[in-house]
Amino acid sequence: MRTDSSPGTLPAREHLPAGDAGTPVLDVVIPVYNEEKDLQPCVLRLHEHLTRTFPYAFRVTIADNASTDTTPQVAARLAAEIPEVTNFRLEQKGRGRALRTVWSASDAPILAYMDVDLSTDLNALLPLVAPLISGHSDLAIGSRLARSSRVVRGPKREFISRAYNLILRGSLQARFSDAQCGFKAIRRDVAQVLLPLVEDTGWFFDTEMLVLAERAGLRIHEVPVDWVDDPNSTVHIVKTATDDLKGVWRVGKALATGSLPLDRVARPFGDDPRDREIQDVPKGLARQLVGFCVVGGLSTLFYLVLYSVCRQFSGSQTANALALLVSAVANTAANRRLTFGVRGRGGAVRHQAQGLVVFGIGLALTSGSLAALNAATSDPAHSTELAVLIAANLAATVLRFLLFRAWVFPDRGDADQESTVVAAHHPSSPAYSTVIPQQTGPYAPLPQRPTAHQTRTTYDTTNQFRAGEAADGTWRDATMQLQPVRPHDTDPRDAR
Repeated sequence: MRTDSSPGTLPAREHLPAGDAGTPVLDVVIPVYNEEKDLQPCVLRLHEHLTRTFPYAFRVTIADNASTDTTPQVAARLAAEIPEVTNFRLEQKGRGRALRTVWSASDAPILAYMDVDLSTDLNALLPLVAPLISGHSDLAIGSRLARSSRVVRGPKREFISRAYNLILRGSLQARFSDAQCGFKAIRRDVAQVLLPLVEDTGWFFDTEMLVLAERAGLRIHEVPVDWVDDPNSTVHIVKTATDDLKGVWRVGKALATGSLPLDRVARPFGDDPRDREIQDVPKGLARQLVGFCVVGGLSTLFYLVLYSVCRQFSGSQTANALALLVSAVANTAANRRLTFGVRGRGGAVRHQAQGLVVFGIGLALTSGSLAALNAATSDPAHSTELAVLIAANLAATVLRFLLFRAWVFPDRGDADQESTVVAAHHPSSPAYSTVIPQQTGPYAPLPQRPTAHQTRTTYDTTNQFRAGEAADGTWRDATMQLQPVRPHDTDPRDAR
């Protein structure tokens, strides 16, 4: 919930209020493939831990993706014996495919998953989901590489894990510390917008989801974990590593070309102080100035090199025009992507045309400066020409920034921003239609775990889905509406 009264352009993240309702707050998914020996001990241990420590209603979902042993029978028996356990059967392999399918069909506001070997100590589960329930974060991950984590595993896996995360930091500029720890959670409203952008259906699913979430400005909470390696793990390290590297290349290429529509995901789930309307402070001016200066400095060096090369076989005016034309096209493209954050190919031709107009103004300034120099002296030194051009380019740079900001890449204003936010939050939006459970007060309550004397809820515990689909073949939202807790609400029992 909001802790201050400052107005913002985005709605605050919603804190799930406590109360009684029939929908589980947490849905923990366990993806399995041929795990007939480990499945039952895992589910029983997890169920016992949640019953003892988790204060709200929960569900444990077994996602069996095409097992060929007796795993389906074990899963069906557990679902029949334990009220909080349900079972999904998929006919295709892939951990990412299993998570996407089950999460798309779940009605719980908080979605999580963990590996069947339970290598991660379960005491980290409540700290994992707490920031999602409170509304502080959008995703949460367990980290084996945090300083305070306590990890027991062999040197081979340790080296592979750290090398993989170094690759992510170097290639995709990832800032989270551990991409592949099988211990993650996400808010349902975030998942229904983010997961359609994730293409991978295997082990790279986690990494792709986290990279896209981070690039979209979503908040990722990291929890240090205690982790003990499973020596009997069936993961094929070489094949998994190869597939992951292919995924890194694919995602990196998509981010570089701007083909991913991250604008519709960017920060729609929280009140970011950087997005607030503050009087007399131009939005994003400081960041744009820094980006423009960096691009401008590199463009100036590029221009001077081109000018020096062209000057060897042409006059000063021709060399200046050619160098300025080429550098102007590169400058406009770089500022479009890096300084003003415009992605994709839409409007690129128009932006370049407007950039050429700005180039014409710069050409007039620099050409006029050269003409004045040639009028003053008939044979100016090359160093003098460069000095005059640098001074003229500085003046043209200031004018270029003002024209870029006000004309070529203007701020789209509140209208576009509002349309983005409304698409993500408005109840009438088709992509965000909600089913509101029965409630007794003005807020949708957070479900409490049922007590022993309450009647067991009956539902079909075995459902079959084609991989990648919800129960009805669509991306359906059955999440209960999450109403914000108002900062000034008071408890009538509070004597204050």
